[in-house]
Amino acid sequence: MSGEFSLIEKYFAGRVAPAGKQTLLGIGDDAAVLSVPAGQQLVVTLDTLIAGRHFPDSTDPFDIGWKSLAVNVSDLAAMAASPFYFLLSLSLPSADDHFLKPFSDGLVAAADKFAIELVGGDTCKGPLSITIQASGLVEAEQFITRSGARMGDRIFVSGELGAAALGLAHLQQAVQLDELEQVECLTALNRPSPRTDLAEILRLFATASIDISDGLIADLGHILTQSGVGAIVRQRSIPFYPSLEKYQRWSDALHGGDDYQILFSVAAQNVAAMSHLALQLSIPLHEIGEITAQGYQLETESGLQDCSNSGGFDHFAA
Repeated sequence: MSGEFSLIEKYFAGRVAPAGKQTLLGIGDDAAVLSVPAGQQLVVTLDTLIAGRHFPDSTDPFDIGWKSLAVNVSDLAAMAASPFYFLLSLSLPSADDHFLKPFSDGLVAAADKFAIELVGGDTCKGPLSITIQASGLVEAEQFITRSGARMGDRIFVSGELGAAALGLAHLQQAVQLDELEQVECLTALNRPSPRTDLAEILRLFATASIDISDGLIADLGHILTQSGVGAIVRQRSIPFYPSLEKYQRWSDALHGGDDYQILFSVAAQNVAAMSHLALQLSIPLHEIGEITAQGYQLETESGLQDCSNSGGFDHFAA
């Protein structure tokens, strides 16, 4: 055994524990065979991460493996789906053990953490890029989309924003973080934790949902566009990473991206019940605004700012 097949056998086959009896045939054949449990539906997502574009070339391979899977699981979490299985397509310049060992370790650690099984994939020679197709399970018709927000809904976010963007700014030498900040911000950037703990809350109460990958303002804009509504967001209510104030980088909480928190809307009459459940589950949630009939505004200390033309991360920008 040599080349691609020995690489798969050495670094990936058998290293991720089976998710359950639904996997009828996993790694080792032309394709995987899986069974979707009765009464559930399959939610499918796919992301590609490219070296130098989605992560700095100096990023630890363990972190690359972790993040490659985590960003996909975050997409599943935003739709209230529980992780099920994933496929990996890996392009790399050479079969380098110094990269592949920690990369596969990071991927396996994330798979164990998120309870998701690797069932197949592909490897080839080329510039470093990682593509993962991940699937999750949700009770029939219980998935949450971006298109259900309605006027009067309240807007919530699941956690602090801006730490990952501040970590990237440190790597780019735009700021110099202290030791504790480096640990917190680089962990947020390189090892995000998808909010799989929100599945029950989203299924029961969310009218629309999205994970924050391109920045709060841009991602809320996706919900507004798909739902045909507007919004007003209160800047003072946004839970920003505390050190953003120290470095005067408040905009990182609005536009930075890579937070992988969940941004969602809830009908006003359901906010109390949702908050009660969140308290029972020890999940801190933050109300930051309201869905309106039209327009998109940010309420600041100096007045209202129009956010209707605010963009997020552009893969094809210079």
